[in-house]
Amino acid sequence: MLNWIWLGLILLSVLLGGLSGQLGEVTLAAFEACKTAVMTLALPLAGVMALWLGVMRLAEKSGLVLILARALRPILQWLFPEVPPNHPAMGSMVMNMAANMLGLNNAATPLGLRAMQDLEKLNPRPGTATNAMCTFLAINTSSIQLIPATTVGILAAKGATDPTAIIGTSFFATVCSTIAAVVVVKTLEKLPAFALPPVTGPKSESLTAESEKENELAVHPLKPLAVSCLILALTGFLALFLLMAFLPSQFEAVANASRQFLALGKEAFAFPPEWIAKHPLIRSVETISLLAIPFILTMFPLYAAARGVPVYEEFVEGAKEGFQVAVRIIPYLVAIICVVAMFRAAGGQQIFTNLLSPVLQPLRFPPELLPLVLIRPLSGSGANGIFAELVNVHGPDSLIARMGATIIGSSETTFYVLAVYFGSVAIRRTRHAVPAGLVADFVGVVVAVIICNLIFH
Repeated sequence: MLNWIWLGLILLSVLLGGLSGQLGEVTLAAFEACKTAVMTLALPLAGVMALWLGVMRLAEKSGLVLILARALRPILQWLFPEVPPNHPAMGSMVMNMAANMLGLNNAATPLGLRAMQDLEKLNPRPGTATNAMCTFLAINTSSIQLIPATTVGILAAKGATDPTAIIGTSFFATVCSTIAAVVVVKTLEKLPAFALPPVTGPKSESLTAESEKENELAVHPLKPLAVSCLILALTGFLALFLLMAFLPSQFEAVANASRQFLALGKEAFAFPPEWIAKHPLIRSVETISLLAIPFILTMFPLYAAARGVPVYEEFVEGAKEGFQVAVRIIPYLVAIICVVAMFRAAGGQQIFTNLLSPVLQPLRFPPELLPLVLIRPLSGSGANGIFAELVNVHGPDSLIARMGATIIGSSETTFYVLAVYFGSVAIRRTRHAVPAGLVADFVGVVVAVIICNLIFH
């Protein structure tokens, strides 16, 4: 399906550009998009990938990945029955899902790419997506969102009276889209058009042997001193969480005393007034997001060291993979980003908006949001730009602004995700991943419109 969508967008772009006299703009957009794909997306991603794949290497060597997989084994075995219960892919997928739920985009993508690499090790048909890959990407594109950090940040920057109001609506919409994604992907994989025949023989046996080898991971037992250090670190993070979430005034006093003791300057630390005014539950969720990455970057290496893993050496070995993955996905990024830019430059987005607006108005769907819905599966930055303009025009507390924020929070850049994730393991036949992802986006948008009309209208 992705082949036909990609070809169709190119042909439509050239046709529309020729009819409207915008072929020059279409050509320029194609070359600019190629530069963006490499210089703006792929190269910065290489550094982030190096960091997170290094951390994941430590998690694997210390046994943390297996612990995560075992903790959620019943759910994971139902979702991914073809993946061995203790395979590293299970832990990688759990970490990616957790990062997506907390809105940690810089961590979610590298962790997701690592999960795809782990799933590829179990793939008996290189170049063709497995059922596990399609299920993982369907969940990824519809991921339950606890904190839509980007849209909340835009609303806050534009002066919204309650920028966190869309957290609840986004959560509800993403729960519905995730359920829809799982149902659709599990249904489609059974259809003759997408079903894969069973694989037996040497390849299947080697994969089974590999999974058994993963189960035999040996690490040093934790010594009392190591346990004490881990408990001390966990206690420190727990105290930090409680202070920031429930006792912000006391945290300010502790932070300022620490700054004075460490001679960090005379400027006092103080939370923004809007942080103090938030409900403690909302502060708790946002504090978890704030502390999540420092927690992982601290506890994973510390736990690995406690298990006798040479942390620096293993981190470097894992980080080397980051650059390889970043280079591998460049062609796929260029293909998707280029065709999206051509379509927008040719005026395709505006044409679809004009055609669908009369149909959507009776459904209480503001036509102003249609460009946002159309561009969201194709471009995250483009969707954020359109949303920011909507907020400027209609105001940060308007129904359109809150509905648009919920739509962004409850949908995903499906084609970008598919291109990057499948490109990282050279998957060309994507099977039912595209329709499952688009259905999840559609359900997320529909539920977002309904819930926002009920709550904010």
